[in-house]
Amino acid sequence: MHIPKLLDGRLKLRHLVLVDVLSTQGTVIGAARELHVTQPVVTRSLQDLEQVLGVALYERGPRGLTPTDFGVAFTAHARAVLSQLSQAARHIAEIAEAERGTVVVGTHLTGSNLLIPRAIAALKAERPLVTVVVREGGTDMLLAELESGRLDVIVGRLTSPSDERLVRRTLYQESVRVVVGAQHPLARRPDVRLEDLAGYPWILPGVETVLRRELETYFLENGFELPQNRVETTSFLTVRQLLVETHNIAVMPELIAREDPRISTLPISLKRIGHSVGLTLQADRRLNPATTALIDILRRTARDLSLSPADLPSADLPPAALPPAGLPPAGPAPAL
Repeated sequence: MHIPKLLDGRLKLRHLVLVDVLSTQGTVIGAARELHVTQPVVTRSLQDLEQVLGVALYERGPRGLTPTDFGVAFTAHARAVLSQLSQAARHIAEIAEAERGTVVVGTHLTGSNLLIPRAIAALKAERPLVTVVVREGGTDMLLAELESGRLDVIVGRLTSPSDERLVRRTLYQESVRVVVGAQHPLARRPDVRLEDLAGYPWILPGVETVLRRELETYFLENGFELPQNRVETTSFLTVRQLLVETHNIAVMPELIAREDPRISTLPISLKRIGHSVGLTLQADRRLNPATTALIDILRRTARDLSLSPADLPSADLPPAALPPAGLPPAGPAPAL
């Protein structure tokens, strides 16, 4: 059996288009009119194709062209190829316009429980075929994933300015609040002082976090020891459930606390422990369209949440806020 060589350069895409049109029109005149060429060009192109294939594709008759068995078979293959090419062109256009594609987001507690879900929902409403992958982890792990190319962007707390490797862009400034469950005895008190928290168990962020170090400084400068009865976690689900079901006290971003009616904010000032929430990007990497679309929506979402959104094109961020310069403790430090 002789198998025609169709990949040696003689078969052209115009041959596939020609067969599709000829089989549809049934005449050389009709094909020439649709392709905007002369009849001799159609005839010559058909002869070239039949020479490549080594078979006759059409029978010529007084009423036009009738596909042979070879013609029927080859027309089906030609249309399949043309269909795939058409889909490929559409796919490329969709990717270029961020209609498809994948964006991989790294995040930790800050920004992951309200900002990111709302941004994803808005993105999927506009571009349902874009796939969003969210990975949670600690700062060091996420930075390693970003630099290795396994993440496109990190959304979370910003603690350093941009440098030659990483670009950081602020989305909003957020304060941190002391919180309890709505059923907690302190939740019903109009005025609460730091010493009133003594005797209650605490939920603290892990020792690897900046917030943990800031809280340790805060306790020290206000004359208190680190709570001994404590749970350490960065899992928001764990924090929230413990607050709802127990008398634990925790510290969390104000944005998260104010959106959950089961959580109450205590009137204790932690003004100096506020922070910037934003994006961390690889400095020398070109963003894919899906990532660019998500970043635009993250900015809009931050504005919608009324969080004093920052100017995204800004090159650098101010250093992380320093803890308050409190008075030294007088006497032994009480335990919380």
